Amino acid sequence: MAANRSTSADRRARIEEMRRAEQARERRNRFLTIGISTVVVLSLVGFGGYVLKTQSDKEDAKEAAAKAPIVGEKSWDAKKLGRNHVETAVKYDMKPPVGGDHHPVWLNCDGDVYDKAVPEVNAVHSLEHGAVWVTYTKKAAAADLDKLKDKVSKTPYTLMSPVDDQTGAIMLSAWGKQVTVDSATDPRVDAFFTKYVQGAQTPEPGAACTGGVGADGVGGAGMGQ
Repeated sequence: MAANRSTSADRRARIEEMRRAEQARERRNRFLTIGISTVVVLSLVGFGGYVLKTQSDKEDAKEAAAKAPIVGEKSWDAKKLGRNHVETAVKYDMKPPVGGDHHPVWLNCDGDVYDKAVPEVNAVHSLEHGAVWVTYTKKAAAADLDKLKDKVSKTPYTLMSPVDDQTGAIMLSAWGKQVTVDSATDPRVDAFFTKYVQGAQTPEPGAACTGGVGADGVGGAGMGQ
């Protein structure tokens, strides 16, 4: 009988030891799971914060670029630039014009690249809608023109065309703003686009840049904007 009691006690002791070992493994696994989860959560929080900070930094940089002056830029008092709709010829004080009375129909400016001169009176209406107008003469290098055409074609509210009698080989114009640049890689090109495509100078922000006319002055268009 004593032997049986001893064997039974030993069995219970082994079972209890196995139970304690199992409980210890469960605690270790639980702590490990909590630890991994904590690391994952902290990593996600950290990554989310990094993404938000990166986005915020980009917005800050964009805002700073929009406020920064552009070297060599010329400005005209927007209040003194006429905005009447006329269907007669207009003599502008600058070349290319950066504002003034203009035709009731705008020139299409949804990344439109024109290979011949366009009607100024229609292009000025596009500037009123917040477009940037890239112009060039025969002195501009072919490689620069290719880069500019690619940039314009990918940018809504822009247009590009030749203007043979302008003073600079490459010029950029917006409503009341204009700059002559040295090449397509001149940092002022990106700065001008960033600042003036639908920029604060725009008299009619959000107005259409499609549905107007082409280089020949022909096309379906809305009136009165």
